Amino acid sequence: MKGDNHTPKLESPQELAKRLGLRITDWLLLSRALTHRSFLNEHPEALEDNERLEFLGDAVLDFVVGSWLYHHFPEMPEGDLTRMRSALVHTEQLAVFAEQIKLGKAMRLGRGEAQAGGRTRPALLCDTFEAVVGAIYLDGGIPAVNEFLETLLKEASEDILLNNKNEDPKSLFQEWAQSQGYFAPSYVTRNSFGPDHSKVFQVEVLLNGEPFGSGEGPSKQAAAKIAAQQALIRLGLVQKQRNNNE
Repeated sequence: MKGDNHTPKLESPQELAKRLGLRITDWLLLSRALTHRSFLNEHPEALEDNERLEFLGDAVLDFVVGSWLYHHFPEMPEGDLTRMRSALVHTEQLAVFAEQIKLGKAMRLGRGEAQAGGRTRPALLCDTFEAVVGAIYLDGGIPAVNEFLETLLKEASEDILLNNKNEDPKSLFQEWAQSQGYFAPSYVTRNSFGPDHSKVFQVEVLLNGEPFGSGEGPSKQAAAKIAAQQALIRLGLVQKQRNNNE
């Protein structure tokens, strides 16, 4: 029987680019980005592996992700921006990006590496993703990298924010709103009732004038926090069991 059942058809650089909507002019760059050093042992004609492009892509990612966060979260403090960038360029997250775009299908690996599961190994996926970013940068510059990463970064940043269990609901809602292109939310006190020693405040949170949630609490701040939490629940961004009981 001809063929190797354990060797799936390798996706070409051209097929990968077409599938991802990449506008590539230098196919040698993309081919090199997909070439692991183990492939050279069996195919010396390949000439060069992807390690130099990986080095470049790592630096490009730091810059592009930092710039993307700076512009998409204009009120996020520097410390939070740094933590967010670290999460987005972490090995595990870059491997997730590689899996999302099915990069393993196009990775050129030596037979032994492929049979050992290299196409799904996080460290190898991360390295190849960085190399592809390096190739895209050399071929099309920062704008091409921005276009390639836009959807990946948007979805991943939302996941990181929404999975942060300790995030204050107001901060979480504001960061989500800004990521969607809204201005910062505004909080309006609609009513207060009860004796002075035990007042209850009603606060509504608005985005571009539209109400997104309301809350009641013993202080305006507490009511605003509940209003933000209700807005997150309404949007399906958090579950009800995460309501803040403070």
